[in-house]
Amino acid sequence: MDTANQDINLNSPNKGLGTNDLSDVPVEGAVGNAERTLPPGMTEEEAEELRTELTKVEEEIVTLRQVLSAKEKHSTELKRKLGLSPLVELKQNLTKGWQDVQTSNAYKKTQETLSQAGQKTSAAFSTMGTAISRKLGDMRNSTTFKSFEDKVGNMKTKVVGPRANGEELQSPEETNPVQDNAPF
Repeated sequence: MDTANQDINLNSPNKGLGTNDLSDVPVEGAVGNAERTLPPGMTEEEAEELRTELTKVEEEIVTLRQVLSAKEKHSTELKRKLGLSPLVELKQNLTKGWQDVQTSNAYKKTQETLSQAGQKTSAAFSTMGTAISRKLGDMRNSTTFKSFEDKVGNMKTKVVGPRANGEELQSPEETNPVQDNAPF
């Protein structure tokens, strides 16, 4: 079966078959099946003219489908010879699509708005950090903090004990050396 003569209309009852294979099978809505009752005000001659024109248009559609199918096959063959796989085409389409998005006015406006928002947020955090640092500095210099610091220092001295000249405390092992009398 010649694939160039295949009916590629996915809604067609002849889908995937040669156009001549089912020529005698009635198709819903086809010219031959049209009811012979005429719309009011239409003569038999006008109806016959319209049927003839419809037949010609349907034949043109079939011819155009065949031409389109042949062109698609030729395009596929040329792409194959050029090394353009469907994956490469997809990549190119995505790249072009992304470039189109980036050049769109909506993208530019959104990018500009987000950039401004980021700058304002950064400035706000910087200001907030400066204010917190200043408040912590003020708090450390306050009499309440100094009193608290003194009490914690005193408690540390009571718990740890005084150290003279930065001497390290000895670990319990160093103060009581263990004799190595192990049998192994």
